[in-house]
Amino acid sequence: MRIIVASFILTILFSACKNQETENKNPIDTTALIPAIVTDTVFDDTDDPAIWIDRNNPANSFIIGTDKHKDNGGLYVFNLQGKIIHEKSILGLKRMNNVDVAYDLLLNGKPTDIVVATERDKNSVRIFSMPDMKALDNGGIEVFTKDTLRSPMGIALYTRPSDKSIFVIVGRKNGPLDGYLEQYQLLDNGEGKLKMELVRTFGKFSGKKEIESIAVDNELGYVYYSDEQFGIRKYYADPKKGNQELAIFGKGEYLEDNEGISIYKFDDGTGYILVSNQSANKFNIYPREGAKENPHQHHLISSIPLSTNQSDGSDVTSFSLPGFQGGLFVAMSTDKTFQYYQWSNIAKRAGLRIKK
Repeated sequence: MRIIVASFILTILFSACKNQETENKNPIDTTALIPAIVTDTVFDDTDDPAIWIDRNNPANSFIIGTDKHKDNGGLYVFNLQGKIIHEKSILGLKRMNNVDVAYDLLLNGKPTDIVVATERDKNSVRIFSMPDMKALDNGGIEVFTKDTLRSPMGIALYTRPSDKSIFVIVGRKNGPLDGYLEQYQLLDNGEGKLKMELVRTFGKFSGKKEIESIAVDNELGYVYYSDEQFGIRKYYADPKKGNQELAIFGKGEYLEDNEGISIYKFDDGTGYILVSNQSANKFNIYPREGAKENPHQHHLISSIPLSTNQSDGSDVTSFSLPGFQGGLFVAMSTDKTFQYYQWSNIAKRAGLRIKK
């Protein structure tokens, strides 16, 4: 009897130790920065946010976030308090992935702000005017039409300073080792809607996993994208400047995937590039301007733990908004939400600057 009891006790202790060991593989980081606001939940699976700023009334600015559900995906519009604006949100879409915004696109001769997102299961890009969220795309514009590898995921908009032309840069679920991305110019089709004209195919790929997150620095003229489990690649955003790869950075600095990219900007061309260290629940931070000896050398400045879980996408602005003096950082979390952080809190934790 004693042997049976002893065996039973040992079994319980062994099981408890195993459970503790499993829990400790992903322990809760008690030092993680807590968000100022957590949004309402979406239907299924958050992926990527974009910040739209109402320049006439900043309090009416909002965040657009994607939901990747294959049948009832959507573009959810949130106010600065994290509440869904139902009359602006668009549901019933097919696996919405990444999203970005641009300002003052000329449409019918009128400057129009737009939000652009990938609808993966329809191999299309969706375009809506802002802030009214009216479709400008006749139900979607297909991309990668000359390739069997399609399924668009990542997207970023580039506004060329010289002529204010706006371009769409799109990545996909799978692609070749060279020419993984396509870049299109947005044009008025003469009927109050938009069309896209392919201007280049570019971008190297390691072949390790996929390329999803893309970010553009309009003012400095660069595009960055996450070659997951390999590094962050940097190119010129202007197709006229060619397809030379300018940098690969962040190699060996991520637990698994390097994901969402966002850029905090100062007017003098300096600032920070933030990249999600997804499985570590941290964001790695690099100098926007690069190193003094080489603008294409981006050395790690800091790595900050946030309360997001497995964050894919993010966006940031240095524009002060109500409740977010010095800027707002938004990142998705796998609990169907987006989290809003005060840039001042991130800056204080990581020893960074704040735009005044």
